Amino acid sequence: MSRAPDVDYSATSARPDWSALPQAVREALADALGSRITAVSPPVSTGFTGGFAARAELTDGRQVFIKAAQQGLHAYNAYQREAEVVPQLPSAVRAPVIVTTARADDWFAVVSEWIDGRMPGTPWTAEDFERATAVCEVTAEALRPSPLEGLDRFFDLVRDDVKVPAQILAGERQLPARLQEWVPRVLPELADLVTLAPEVLVGDTAAHSDLRPDNLLIDNAGVCWTIDWNWLTLGPRWIDWVGLLPIAQHQGIDTFTAITRNPLTADVPKDHLDCFVAVIAAYMLKNPDLPPPPGCTPALREHQRLYAWTFLDWLAVRRNWPTVEV
Repeated sequence: MSRAPDVDYSATSARPDWSALPQAVREALADALGSRITAVSPPVSTGFTGGFAARAELTDGRQVFIKAAQQGLHAYNAYQREAEVVPQLPSAVRAPVIVTTARADDWFAVVSEWIDGRMPGTPWTAEDFERATAVCEVTAEALRPSPLEGLDRFFDLVRDDVKVPAQILAGERQLPARLQEWVPRVLPELADLVTLAPEVLVGDTAAHSDLRPDNLLIDNAGVCWTIDWNWLTLGPRWIDWVGLLPIAQHQGIDTFTAITRNPLTADVPKDHLDCFVAVIAAYMLKNPDLPPPPGCTPALREHQRLYAWTFLDWLAVRRNWPTVEV
């Protein structure tokens, strides 16, 4: 493959319609909201879960965003975690307010305020990158030290991913298809780099831990919001922002200069930053050739391939990897 794949982030999920939710769930939501639901938009087709997610209009004039999932789906636990976490975030963290929750049968629903916004990074512009950077700086400051108790370490979240490059080298896992032709040559260095993770990917900051452009919203006033707070962990204060850099670089933003000037990263050792990017690249090398899980479209696997590609490209520049065979 000679170029990174294109991904349509407006079509990454296949979610149920409002009519597919059990009547008991819809009634429980109306009771929890204290208002009848008069209209529900078609479900959003972004994100990487198969849970219901759509804007709703209420008789009292409010607009809200409803997410609901049945027990057994990843989204069921994710929505519960978000409902637990968001009310504990400091006011400086700009996340949609949780309005209410509801349970019925084996379903859980969480309702948040509706933010009329757009996803940045399609592609990144300098203005949107500055907005996202500012949000990451403010959020990191507000969440250090973590105001939430009992969080797992970020390293624990990615512990198994650290093993992926070595597994590929050992023949225990296949190298995914359609990546840069030079990837096999740099796998030994990638495997070495991720071994720093136990000492690097720890810290006292509560991190979003899954910050991507599709987990950001820029509203009509230009304000940047952070959504989907179900992977919160303890880690270095810079990981959320650094996780945005490789795809932004791929789309024309000079992140190599930005990382030397930003207060989140200016004093962080190069190997620490590169280790984190290497771990995310390793994670993206898992399973991109398999069919997507239920509720996701094939765009999920192309997203993995795009992120593996761009994170490896970013490392290749930073570490002078041999991308041309001589």
